[in-house]
Amino acid sequence: MTTDPAQIGHFIEGGYMKPEIKPIYKNAKIAGPAYTVRAIGDDSTIVYYAMERAPKGSVIVIDRGGDQTFSCCGEIVALLAKEMGMEGIVVDGPATDSMAIEEMQFPVFATGLSPVTTRHIGLTGEFDIQVSCGGAVVNPGDIIFGDSDGVIVIKPELLEELVEKAEAADKNEEEWIKAFKSGRIMSDYLNIDKLIENDTQGYINELKKI
Repeated sequence: MTTDPAQIGHFIEGGYMKPEIKPIYKNAKIAGPAYTVRAIGDDSTIVYYAMERAPKGSVIVIDRGGDQTFSCCGEIVALLAKEMGMEGIVVDGPATDSMAIEEMQFPVFATGLSPVTTRHIGLTGEFDIQVSCGGAVVNPGDIIFGDSDGVIVIKPELLEELVEKAEAADKNEEEWIKAFKSGRIMSDYLNIDKLIENDTQGYINELKKI
């Protein structure tokens, strides 16, 4: 996609992950269908099991059940995902080995970093199911799109329409940037006074109903 998540964000009312979900390194970008995992506590065996069943090109989305201590994604998980043809990893919890992940330039998004890691205890958890990640509901096959500003979740059937709208908005913004640099202002394009007036009157009307 030539556009970015923030532009699509103008046209959605849900499906965005909390701002805590950020890339491990600044210029990471991720786009692809979700393959979902729920890995609970300090056992990450299910993550490897799921990745071996995920189609190439998938974004591995990991629901940690609220755990913000144990990292289930470090250098080895990221390297395996990269070599197995995954597009990236999004985990609703901390990651680790940030320098190694940045060096390999594999997109990993997480809530932060932790030196405390999961272990390989046994096969616990679930995969290829509906999960929660960053406060957003993610179903298998949903499109995960993220960059340094954050991550959004798009239903596949809405992707084409949203991308078209975002790309059109990108072109408008290019024109605005040129115009603003030449001295024009937003009121040259939008009737801001009228918008404010309408909003104020609407607020007054709502107050009268109380």
